Amino acid sequence: MSKGYRRVILKLSGEALAGEQGAGIAHEMLASVARQVREMRSLGVEVALVVGGGNIWRGIAGSSQGMDRATADYMGMLATVINALALQDALEQYEVQTRVLSAIEMRQIAEPYIRRRAIRHMEKGRVVIFAAGTGNPYFSTDTTAALRAAEIEADVILMAKRVDGVYDSDPLKNPEAKKFDRLTYIDVLNLGLGVMDSTAASLCMDNDIPLIVFNLNLNGNILKAVKGETIGTYIGRD
Repeated sequence: MSKGYRRVILKLSGEALAGEQGAGIAHEMLASVARQVREMRSLGVEVALVVGGGNIWRGIAGSSQGMDRATADYMGMLATVINALALQDALEQYEVQTRVLSAIEMRQIAEPYIRRRAIRHMEKGRVVIFAAGTGNPYFSTDTTAALRAAEIEADVILMAKRVDGVYDSDPLKNPEAKKFDRLTYIDVLNLGLGVMDSTAASLCMDNDIPLIVFNLNLNGNILKAVKGETIGTYIGRD
């Protein structure tokens, strides 16, 4: 495992942004993420963010209630744009230059996603936030993170969650749940561990993109992960 990374994707779940309140956007969580991203930039790390929308709307939940799946997923994509704009505002309050690139064109509030433009922004020291998923229904924001990581040649995906790694069952419900320190992509797929969906896991495996799953709620964890310190669960080829 590399000790420190040059270009990273930080994947934030929408639920993580909700903090303790469980839904909506917790401003103290935005501030915590913004501070840590600013510190990452001060280390010279190029940073891109992918954010989910589950704190506002979950497409799968909508479709399970009888809504058309594509419509529900598009609503979820729009929820990620709301979160992306909130993160952009928080980062700019900490004087971090930020650009939101949306897979669904909405030119009044975000730039369209163009791979070369995203890389150029990062090379200039700007933080890039990828919004609106892949722009297609039936694909999760985990798949977005894997796809964008491959496109921009990121060294690692940092998956910030509400738990401190990957367990064999939900540690919030089962106090006997066992934590894994290291896993392979095949382990994730075969054991159905719920780290990310199979499409995302396969993309990471095919493109040899490692993942680090860790707890966002502990301040300083993002920096520990980006420095290559042992934290959470590492997922890779070996």
